[in-house]
Amino acid sequence: MKAAMQLKEQLRCIPWEDRPEGCSDVVWRFGGNPILTAQSIPGCNSVFNSAVVPFDGGFAGVFRCDSKARLPLLHAGFSTDGITWDVQPEAIMFDTDGQDLPPLEYAYDPRICLLDGRYWVTWCNGIAGEPTIGMAWTKDFRTFHQQENAFLPHNRNGVLFPRKIAGRYAMLSRPSDNNHTAFGDIYYSESPDMVYWGRHRLVMKRSTGWQALKIGAGPTPIETPDGWLLIYHGVLQSCSGYVYSFGAAMLDLDQPWKVIGRNKKYLLAPQRQYERVGDVNNVVFPCACLHDASADRVAIYYGGADTVVCLAFAHLSELVDFAKGVD
Repeated sequence: MKAAMQLKEQLRCIPWEDRPEGCSDVVWRFGGNPILTAQSIPGCNSVFNSAVVPFDGGFAGVFRCDSKARLPLLHAGFSTDGITWDVQPEAIMFDTDGQDLPPLEYAYDPRICLLDGRYWVTWCNGIAGEPTIGMAWTKDFRTFHQQENAFLPHNRNGVLFPRKIAGRYAMLSRPSDNNHTAFGDIYYSESPDMVYWGRHRLVMKRSTGWQALKIGAGPTPIETPDGWLLIYHGVLQSCSGYVYSFGAAMLDLDQPWKVIGRNKKYLLAPQRQYERVGDVNNVVFPCACLHDASADRVAIYYGGADTVVCLAFAHLSELVDFAKGVD
């Protein structure tokens, strides 16, 4: 009970900036974007597609930092306000606790989920040169206990649900290939123990327009009385390359592989310079949400152009209506 009350108190202090005057968008950008750049971390080429959670009276995060050798690795970071960050200059060294695990080759696009008193980190993990879903847990964001990979290659965008569904742990993912995947749909999987995953179900397929090429789960789903609010990214193929945007859908609370709402419009698409130009042009990629239901506020962390970390805001009630198709 005490831990739950502390978490609620922290969520009341999430980053926030009111919607700009004259703006009618459901999601609006932070005026101080980007909040993290390569200059924020020594020896870093870029920092983007990163995850953040409330922690110890402030916030903690796991950040994708591509080194100057162009190797993607994960770094831990801390903040008092969720905007100004102290990201550790050294990559996370995962503790295998004596397990015979495949060596970590690379790590990118993390998500964090508080579950059963542990902060679970999922990420795209390299195994024998192929991508799959890596998993680890931590209680202090200093020691990370690596677990078995969740799935066989090839897979990306592993996103846990923040509680068990019908007595089982649950995760969304997107089976893929080894390249800059030109396809992809979202699937649901269950586990009795966070080790063995099965009972796979198709959640939703790519659609048209901004999500015609592929889709993937974004931040940890938010539980609401109307269903699970899922923010997800979608990709289209343009004449000059891929374009990453993000939108929202609603999933059934008891059977989250059933979609009960999905808006055809995007919430955010690359429009600012820091989203249009970078190591990969035309990308907004959401990995984390902080939400305060009592104040109807959501802070969304997203990567811009595979180069920087950015922040956007929304009202939870408006996101739910949008995801249900009410706009």
